[in-house]
Amino acid sequence: MKDFFADRKRRADLLVIGALLLLALVLYLVIGATRTEGGVAVVRVDGVETERHALSADGTYPLNGGSNILVIGDGQAWLSDANCPDLLCVRQGKIHYTGQSIICLPNRLTVTVEGGESDGVDFVVG
Repeated sequence: MKDFFADRKRRADLLVIGALLLLALVLYLVIGATRTEGGVAVVRVDGVETERHALSADGTYPLNGGSNILVIGDGQAWLSDANCPDLLCVRQGKIHYTGQSIICLPNRLTVTVEGGESDGVDFVVG
């Protein structure tokens, strides 16, 4: 009698695991199909937009008084250097899809990819 319940429980567990894996696969495919390439890297310090750089224009840009170095190349943006102790922002890698972000908490800096092309404005003074 004990084997009957154990076998039934095992099948139920496998069914739940299979359903979760199928759901994860469907979500992965939907998210991958709806991703769009971004056009602009928007830099914010303390939540205030300070710079915009087109992802189509390769270059190296010191940010936040030189505390972080933003590199744009081949349609991607990444931080190559920072003066924060853990360098997590540098290890976040390259971003190029709309909505992706690189965040440096110690320097209160975010770089977010947004859609569209740059309107020609590279710096915002405010």
